[in-house]
Amino acid sequence: MQKNLFRNKNFMLVYFGALVSNVGAMFYSFAVSYYILEITDNNGFLQGLYLALTGVIYVVVSLFGGVLSDRMNKAKIMYACDFIKGALILISTLIMALSSDLQVHVVVLFALGILGNVVSAFFSPASASILPFIVEEEQFQKANSLFSILSSFQSIVGVILAGLLYSLLNVQTLFCIVGACYFCSAVSELFIRYTYVGKEEKLSVRKVFSDLKDGFVYLGREKAILSLLTVIIFINFFFAPVFNNFIPYFIATDVKGSSGYLFDNLFEPEFWNSVFTVFLGIGSLIAGLVFSTRNPKEKCSAFVKRALAGMSLLFLSVAFAYLFFVHLGDSLNAFLITVAVVCFLCGILIVLINVPISTTIQKVVAKDQLGKVNSVLSAMSQGLIPVANLLAGAVIASFGCTPLLFVCSVGFIGATAVLILNKEVKKL
Repeated sequence: MQKNLFRNKNFMLVYFGALVSNVGAMFYSFAVSYYILEITDNNGFLQGLYLALTGVIYVVVSLFGGVLSDRMNKAKIMYACDFIKGALILISTLIMALSSDLQVHVVVLFALGILGNVVSAFFSPASASILPFIVEEEQFQKANSLFSILSSFQSIVGVILAGLLYSLLNVQTLFCIVGACYFCSAVSELFIRYTYVGKEEKLSVRKVFSDLKDGFVYLGREKAILSLLTVIIFINFFFAPVFNNFIPYFIATDVKGSSGYLFDNLFEPEFWNSVFTVFLGIGSLIAGLVFSTRNPKEKCSAFVKRALAGMSLLFLSVAFAYLFFVHLGDSLNAFLITVAVVCFLCGILIVLINVPISTTIQKVVAKDQLGKVNSVLSAMSQGLIPVANLLAGAVIASFGCTPLLFVCSVGFIGATAVLILNKEVKKL
């Protein structure tokens, strides 16, 4: 195995594939969030329902995707999924282009979201567990940091492009670009080569469930990881609605309904979503660059606890800022600036959480268990997000954004406090 990651052909192919497909995914998620609100007259509940349904599908199917990734060549799973997802998007785009009925568009978006997340549920465990097969153990943290930098770069450049393209192009044209991105990623992944040893026993339904049970049993023995995961489930429950529900709804109503928002003479309201994501990306980029030059620590719990404590305060500041600047006041621009600063700081803190945790899991978990364990971790950590998105949509539709922000802030603080006091997590 080559010491320099950028001379590692397999790593570079995975890296380039992630770059292209993630840009496509970013374009798609940006367009869908606003297009659903646009064609349903800002129906926050319907937006939440879309997020909930697609989220549930991903969580359930990803469990089986992890089992498959441990039994098949991970690279083949990756390029097959990207080809399929690209084809699904192009077919859906054609259907929407041939129909002017907006109800048909809504149905197509829901169907595409569900089918696309089925495919993603097989892709993600394979891509998440391939690194230990193509990178040496001492390079895990650097590799994870480089992927964090890549994600940050995509947030900065990709979301700016998404905002501009959404303003300049119709949604069908933007979806065609997304489909092309997935095809390009699949071509890159076709050339990934690593030592793959297939299992002799044939895959059956009984064996799938047996392997899935093994993943849960394996996690049950890792008390520290299990304790961390349990708390992360509730942290994600209160984290997701702020970014998935609140920000698109806030921009589609408060910002779009105002003629005096910052840079209104230059940008459409939706472009502010790009601004927030860019600030998040800049923060993540800085933190990722720092991590990529440092040797991994023996334990990650200290980083994680400090980062989550800081994020709790940031969430609470957003709730109060919205209350005083928007709900009770008339200072929309002050709130826009506040959210941009908070996103920058959150970007730093997210890397301080994700990179140490990912590196620790890759070191602790056996390679032949990594796919299903990653899928179990992913499914459990995201298991309540669909419920959170659905409830958030209902809260926004019935009571507005202020109650949602304060409930999410208090819940996030409570979950973080439990994590900080947990003795098992200190072992990580």
